[in-house]
Formats: sequence, C-alpha cells, structure tokens
Amino acid sequence: MSAGRASEGAGCITWWGFSPARDLLSTGPVRLEEDFNVLLVGSGDPRHILKTISGLKSQESLHVWVIEDSMEVVARQLLLLYLALVPKESMGSNEKTEVFLEVFGNGEIRSQTEETLRRAASQLTLSVTETLETATHASLNTTLLKFKERDELARIFKLWTQPRPSSSSSECAAPVLMSTAWDYRVRQHLGTRYDSKKSCFDWDLIMKLHEKGCGVINKQQYAQWRERGLAFEMREGVYQRTNPSLLSSRVFSQKGGKVSYRGYWGDIVSSPYLSFGIETADKSLLKTQNGQHIKTAQDISFANVQELFQSLSSRRGCPNTSQSDAKAEEPPPEADRNSVTINDLMHLNGISVTFLPSDSLYKLPEKQKYSHFFNTIYFSARYILDLTKEQVAGFAEKVASIALEAEFEAWRDEKSDDVHAVFVPQRK
Repeated sequence: MSAGRASEGAGCITWWGFSPARDLLSTGPVRLEEDFNVLLVGSGDPRHILKTISGLKSQESLHVWVIEDSMEVVARQLLLLYLALVPKESMGSNEKTEVFLEVFGNGEIRSQTEETLRRAASQLTLSVTETLETATHASLNTTLLKFKERDELARIFKLWTQPRPSSSSSECAAPVLMSTAWDYRVRQHLGTRYDSKKSCFDWDLIMKLHEKGCGVINKQQYAQWRERGLAFEMREGVYQRTNPSLLSSRVFSQKGGKVSYRGYWGDIVSSPYLSFGIETADKSLLKTQNGQHIKTAQDISFANVQELFQSLSSRRGCPNTSQSDAKAEEPPPEADRNSVTINDLMHLNGISVTFLPSDSLYKLPEKQKYSHFFNTIYFSARYILDLTKEQVAGFAEKVASIALEAEFEAWRDEKSDDVHAVFVPQRK
C-alpha cells in the first residue's frame, strides 16, 4: 500500500467508462438486418446500452450481452439500468435524471437518493435470487451467470440495504466513510505532491483532459470532484451519505498474508464526466464566450441523460397512462415509490440485456451457440490519464488478439474514431 503511484489514478475497478457513450450500431458494416446481437466487454457502465437504444428504429430489436470482470461492477450496472427503467409515473423526469447522475458519479449522496438506492437493491436481490429459467426483466437478465456469481450479487445488494448503525450499536461493523476512503486514495496517488494537490488537479485537467478534447470540463467542478468525489451537485441539498455502490473490496499483501480492505478503489483522475458530459448533438451546449464554455460537463451530462431516458419511454411495451407529462413530473406519494417492483419497471419493446459469466470471453469461441452470433464486439478506453503509450499499445494488442481468437477483426471506416475499438465477424 505504497504512496505516490501514478498508476493508481485509474484504480483497480471500473465504476464508469473512460470514453463517451456511443451508439454501438453506428460504427460498423451497413445495417442489413433488424435483430442485433452486440457483445459489450468491460464497459463499466450502461452508457453505450442507453445510447444504442436511443438510436434504434421502431422495428429494430437489440440484445446486448455484457461481460465484466467483477460482480461489483455488474451489480452497479444492474442498479443504473434499474434506475433508468423506473417509469415516469413513479419518478419525474428531472428527479430521475438527478438521482441517476448522483448514484453514477458521486461518492456521497443525499438521504432521499440513499433511500431510492436501498429500495432498488432490495428489488434486485429478489431478481438475482430467483431460480426461474427466464429473467424477471428482459433488460436485467442474470440467469446465465454462475450460481456463485449470483450469490455474490445478492451479497453485494445486501450490503447496500443494510441500515446505518447507530452510535450505540455494537452489532454492525463500523461503516466505511467515503470522505475518509476518498482522501486515502488521493493521498496514495499523489504521495509527496498531496500538499500541492490543487496545482496537480489543474495540471491534469488542462494539460491532459483539455488536451484530449475535454475542454468543457469545468475547473471548479473538476477540482471539487478530485477533492471530494462529488461530480454532480444539481440542487440544494446535503450530500453526506456514502454511496455504497462505489465501495468495493480489494486484497493487499501485508506481513506475509492477504488482507481485504473495503473502500473506494475506483478512478480518481479521469472523472465520471467522460461518459455523458463531453459530447452532445446540441451545439448550444458547447457555446463559448471569451474562450470559456458557457455550459459545464454537468449541464451536458444532465441534458444527455434526460434525452436518453425520454428515448426509453418511447419504446415502452406497456400502454402509457392517461397522465400528462406535467402531472408525471409531480412527485408521487411515498407509498407509490415504495411499491415499484422489478415488474413495474418499463419493459422496452425489442430490448434485452443479458449478463454473462466473468470468464466468458475466453470460452465463447468454444461454444457452437455463439459461432457467428454477434454482429459486433465492443471495447473502449481512451481517457485513462496515467497510462503510458506503451501500456495503451499493449492493451490494444491484447484486445485485438482476443477478438481474433473469437473470429472477429477490427473495423475501420470514415466514421471510426481513436476512442473505441470495434470488431466485426471476419470476412470469409
């Protein structure tokens, strides 16, 4: 547990992606079919899934198959998808967007958001412990995971639902304080530079993120996130409750043995703004005045996520209620919020999301079922700031090797970028 290691900036677990949301079907061969199967590897969050759904035509269907190397990441993806699928009758559009971004990018959240997270975790626990062969919800399908992986998901969700112990309680272990866990990571990362951390934050923002084209990330907001782990502060409120979905366990070697520590082990350098906050089709959000962006990455994240949620609502498989949008914005009674079950979530026409076992990537080529099955395999990671060119090249080579073994080849055309690696079935 040494200090001052630059490689520690990205952390050892991917809570959010290191590239902007992409329509997974916008890059690749011409769309000649209406049913798409996409394999999404190590995305870290559901940004690409939400973006791809928003770009689908009404007659097209999409099945996304997700592989992550950690059940803690799978648990968070399930949580974020759950929040995205809450119908507007249960949570208004503005509040839903705020809650989603809070859970997505804040180490500390409001008490109301904490209660929403706990209720979601309770429902997800029931979902992953069901022994049915078919998923409770098509977009939250964990039936193909191994039993031990589903047990691990249930254990994680249970941790999220545990009440905070009172000061007089002796039955519960002391909770992890995000403020303490976050500061430890910052100290570990900066080492002797900790006393001049604000200058380090400015350097990373201007000389790294802005140089990579992320100029819309605001200096004050970025510094606040680097300092406290608070990326999205969208309304007056107290952000003091630890966000349990950003905690995980990490094993260290210590005194000849292995010791597990629960804390914050994710990114503390690149920021959660990359997923939804640095690109937008709405050019008014990218306007500058005197060389400075008028809107911030938080503003763009809010607009993009809200637009994605509107796209989800347009694919609802169940009839809309007679409520007007204005009425839907009114906060529903507390009883109604508590009654939102997995079955009450929006069911989207033609959309399925299935989580595969963490070791699936190397085993898929051996299974006849998946032979010539996927239209696209998708990897991404550009904005990890502390990687050397050699490390980036090594990662790219490893990804290409895995794809080649699965009989896929890299796809490049005029729409390709240097942020994402897209692979399509080999041309025979």
